[in-house]
Amino acid sequence: QVQLRESGGGLVQAGGSLRLSCAASSRTFRSYAVGWFRQAPGKEREFVGGIHWNNATRRFANSVKGRFTISRDSAKNTVYLQMNSLKSEDTAVYFCAAGLGLREIVRPDGYDLWGQGTPVTVSP
Repeated sequence: QVQLRESGGGLVQAGGSLRLSCAASSRTFRSYAVGWFRQAPGKEREFVGGIHWNNATRRFANSVKGRFTISRDSAKNTVYLQMNSLKSEDTAVYFCAAGLGLREIVRPDGYDLWGQGTPVTVSP
C-alpha cells in the first residue's frame, strides 16, 4: 500500500509563500493522479488543485488560480504545491490524495489514498 506524507505547512504572514510536499512511499506514485485538498475549521473539505498522472493536465480552484502551482518530481516520488500570495482565507489543513486511473481529479471521492494533512496558518 502506497503511503502519503505531507510536509511544509506552518505559519506565514499574508502575502508570503509556502511550498507543501506530498511524498509517497513507492515509485509507482508516478502513475497516480494527485490532488490537493484543504479543510478549514467548520468547513467542508474543498479541492485546491490537482495534476494528472501524465503531468499534462493541472487544475486549480478558482480561489487559488494564479497563486498556486503544482509540480511533480518523479525521481523523489513527490508532488509539490507551491503557494504564493497567501491570504488569511487560505488557512486550513492541507491534504494530498492520490488515485490510479482518475479522469476527474476535482472530486475527493475518486481518490484511494490520503495523507494525514499539514496545517497552514496565514496571519493577516
